[in-house]
Amino acid sequence: MANGENSETIPSVASRDVWITGIGIVSSLGEGRQAHLAALDGDNASQVDTDTFAPYPVHPIVPLEWEKQIPKKADQRQMENWQKLGVYAAGLALEDAGLARDNALRRDVHMIVAAGGGERDYDVDSQILSGIATAENPDAFLNERLMSDLRPTLFLAQLSNLLAGNISIVHGITGASRTFMGEEQAGVDAVRVAHARINAGQGDIFLVGGSYNAERPDALLIYELGGYLWKEHYASVWDRPGEGGGFILGSGAAFLVMEAREHAEARGARPLAVLRNVASDQPHRHSGSVGSSVEKLWADSAKAFRGIGGAVFSGATGVSGITEEERGSLTKLVPGIPVHATGDLFGNTLEAQFPLGLALATTMIEAGRLHQAVVTSVGHKRGEGLALVEAVPNGG
Repeated sequence: MANGENSETIPSVASRDVWITGIGIVSSLGEGRQAHLAALDGDNASQVDTDTFAPYPVHPIVPLEWEKQIPKKADQRQMENWQKLGVYAAGLALEDAGLARDNALRRDVHMIVAAGGGERDYDVDSQILSGIATAENPDAFLNERLMSDLRPTLFLAQLSNLLAGNISIVHGITGASRTFMGEEQAGVDAVRVAHARINAGQGDIFLVGGSYNAERPDALLIYELGGYLWKEHYASVWDRPGEGGGFILGSGAAFLVMEAREHAEARGARPLAVLRNVASDQPHRHSGSVGSSVEKLWADSAKAFRGIGGAVFSGATGVSGITEEERGSLTKLVPGIPVHATGDLFGNTLEAQFPLGLALATTMIEAGRLHQAVVTSVGHKRGEGLALVEAVPNGG
């Protein structure tokens, strides 16, 4: 397992185009590309639950038939929802790329996953908190409960790399595997490293993405303690900073099949889009640093963006300061170009936010609605990222 903060620099070889040949996406908007395309067309309104976790609104996942992508009940039972969401979206991506029935090729697929610390075991937490206050020896009590109440493979929050393990078990992906942690920036680096490795000839085909379950009291508690949550009536990401700022968490997952053009052509795969550039940055945060970082990333990786027939998909969170800085930089860089805030559509999905934004942009390009798109990510606490995705010239 690798931490997204410390990802190494990998030399790029520009001659190897990176095609996106499959997308799996689930969120509060629905399942698959068509449901999300309808949302961007205004036919499918954003879903927000304002009651279950009041005063905190949440974008809930749509009901899914888990059996479609996780056939065995035993596999479903040993996964928490964040894992099931990821395994489900990974299966959709493999189907979309024509890999679902190609057992031999799936064994060569490498995987890079962005994942958080998993979900708490509320029953164990409650028992420990209830008993430790009256225990004669609190330290011994805690050690005993941890040893007896947890399965050997788990700690109180499930291990992050269990998502990759379950994708491998359920879908037969047995290439190299890495898991990045680090909230929004983990998703950026998962895509960035896969893109760089394909460019450098260090792999031909990758399954890349992440998942997040927002419908959990422990997740809301963590971000409320940091002062990051939006607690007012629903408002656009761009309108929240003036009222104190904050994000609305969302449940969702996105996985993409990324592969070298030559590899895709050899197996007759149809490209959805070409991923031109991916870059990340992580300066010390201070006033003006986010705007400068976005502009630097744009100059490095999006200078080929021509504007006409293009759009920006921003992963802006709504947190005060950084959101205004990103919007100001984008307005300066691409005046008059549509900027879609993905947080308005399905909330902030943290590790999955950048893959979800890239999936949306690719969906619009594949549908012929756009020729180019830039996807941005400004983490609520740290890290910035940017990708340029385009239509494949002459359809590939």
